[in-house]
Amino acid sequence: MSHTDPTAPVLRLAAVTRVHGKGAAEVHALRGVELSVHPGEFVAVMGPSGSGKSTLLTLAGGLDTPSDGEVLVEGVALGGLSRRRLADLRRRSIGYVFQDYNLIPALTAAENISLPRELDGVPGRRARREAVAALEELGIAELADRFPEDMSGGQQQRVAIARALIGERRLVLADEPTGALDSATGESVLAVLRARCDAGAAAMMVTHEAAHASWADRVVHLRDGEIATESRGHRSLARQSAAQRYLATGDDVETGEVNR
Repeated sequence: MSHTDPTAPVLRLAAVTRVHGKGAAEVHALRGVELSVHPGEFVAVMGPSGSGKSTLLTLAGGLDTPSDGEVLVEGVALGGLSRRRLADLRRRSIGYVFQDYNLIPALTAAENISLPRELDGVPGRRARREAVAALEELGIAELADRFPEDMSGGQQQRVAIARALIGERRLVLADEPTGALDSATGESVLAVLRARCDAGAAAMMVTHEAAHASWADRVVHLRDGEIATESRGHRSLARQSAAQRYLATGDDVETGEVNR
């Protein structure tokens, strides 16, 4: 498969199983999961604690390897890549939002965000411009030269999201991306993720919030390491227009507050 094929999935998990431990300590985190995410599609993953949500995300992002089955990103089987080629693919094609942010303490917000681009050979000034643009998209341009220790948890989370969105990331994976945010800010972040999918990227988000899952096109419910049910998202036309309005003007998507 080629990423130029608009019908090909950006992400495919084929009969993926993940087992931790051995013998009496063996735990089946995932059991034969089949899941595809296509260009322009926003998938929310829900389920009780221990159902396999975070394991699913780490396997999709190439941060872990399945015990059985195969993970493919843009048609490339991650299990067949060398460590260097896997790192290159993850840096260029996959944006990952971690629950604990994973920002580098010694780097400013702009430096954290631009680092992946500079590693890909993008000149420093251009990489910084892209980083600042990503911060502006999340409404936190003023944090560009601030270090992580000088930010709140919510600010760090938005910086981590900006880092995941910089460049031509075809797949965005987010583990509870609104966990440290108030409801209005969380909605604005979801509007940005939704818009990125509407522009052609694929996204998969783990969330416990049904209201946040409503932004998705499809909701996958996990239970005991298996997909229990799948349903269509309940994103309304009003939410679509709210996302478009937020990105165009910065107006709050829920309260209608105008940011000027």
